Amino acid sequence: MRSERPGLQGVGTEKVGTLESRLTGCNREAFASGFWGRVPLLNRDASAFGDVFSAGAVDELISRRGLRTPFLRVAKDGAAFPESSFTSSAGVGATIADQLDDTALWRAFAGGATLVLQALHRTWEPMADLVSALSEELGHPVQANAYVTPPQNRGFDAHYDVHDVFILQVEGSKRWVIHEPVLSDPLRDQPWTDHRTAVADAAADEAHLDAVLNPGDVLYLPRGWLHSAQARGDVSIHVTLGIHVWTRHALAEQLTQAALAVLRDDVTARRSLPLGAEHVDAELDLVRSRLLAAVAEADATPRFHRARRNTGRPEPLGPLAQLAALRSLVPTSVLRLREALEPRWEGTRLTTRVGWLDFAASEVPLVARLLDGEDCTGAELGAALADRLLRAGVLVSAER
Repeated sequence: MRSERPGLQGVGTEKVGTLESRLTGCNREAFASGFWGRVPLLNRDASAFGDVFSAGAVDELISRRGLRTPFLRVAKDGAAFPESSFTSSAGVGATIADQLDDTALWRAFAGGATLVLQALHRTWEPMADLVSALSEELGHPVQANAYVTPPQNRGFDAHYDVHDVFILQVEGSKRWVIHEPVLSDPLRDQPWTDHRTAVADAAADEAHLDAVLNPGDVLYLPRGWLHSAQARGDVSIHVTLGIHVWTRHALAEQLTQAALAVLRDDVTARRSLPLGAEHVDAELDLVRSRLLAAVAEADATPRFHRARRNTGRPEPLGPLAQLAALRSLVPTSVLRLREALEPRWEGTRLTTRVGWLDFAASEVPLVARLLDGEDCTGAELGAALADRLLRAGVLVSAER
């Protein structure tokens, strides 16, 4: 059953996250229990998105930023254009053959093709900030792509994604037709192309949701839900925030790897199989029992959190600004934790997206204050610890 919300309602004085304030119009708990991974949610007039993306941003990225593939795709009527049709060398000083050719892209766009700007969280700062905040809030990695479609055209046929999405209508309008899944909760290696016939048949049935998104509207789709879209009378720009959800299957993969690491220290598991194929059944029974024991003993938590850290990036760090903070470090300097580090204690070792650091027991309370979101001065941390954390890229100046 689909749900529609008329926009952000009843926001009190408490600070709300990106999920509520800009996307869903309901608090985190209501979204988690009613919609997350279950059913679509259409939130009308959720937010104005001109501060994070716009037509001007599209033109700048394509014509002035020197982007290369795969930061852009081009598609029309369900077919992707070859990269060679919209890339070329950029001339003296930038003779790289796969940079975007703005003239070729204009011609493709004028001919009805959709331009797909990929990985905006790496190329457009306002979008990077939004994605980082949302990823921290959800606990799942997020990416951002923009779809720029000429009037009355479509880029892709009905299909499903293997990740959840938030669709943010930025400019123009687009009609979305949504059908229920043919494969619930598909994994990353279960694409819609493995189910083309079932997808086509389902897309011919009555839609679960048929709606036109206007600027400021947001549509949430769990992975597996079929969708197709077509621009209306104006150029449509929408941004898709792809949530690459962690699954129980992914956690099982980490647990399996941890169990196999345990079996490396099991001399019985390391022994050679007997000669001849007739012993395989008995050996499987033995291996199964040793593996089950290893699973019971294994701790997959460190591996899982390491995998999570590796799917995201910390707050951007300017080397010149960081050097200036280091050289100007004095007792009154105010320092803060670099955002989006995914810090985690393992005893007195701090692991983050930029590596790990070991601390003396006396230093742990000071570092813990920073992890709790407190700013600290150079005097509070001590010159040696402050210097070390700045050099490691864990702390940044809070004075800029």
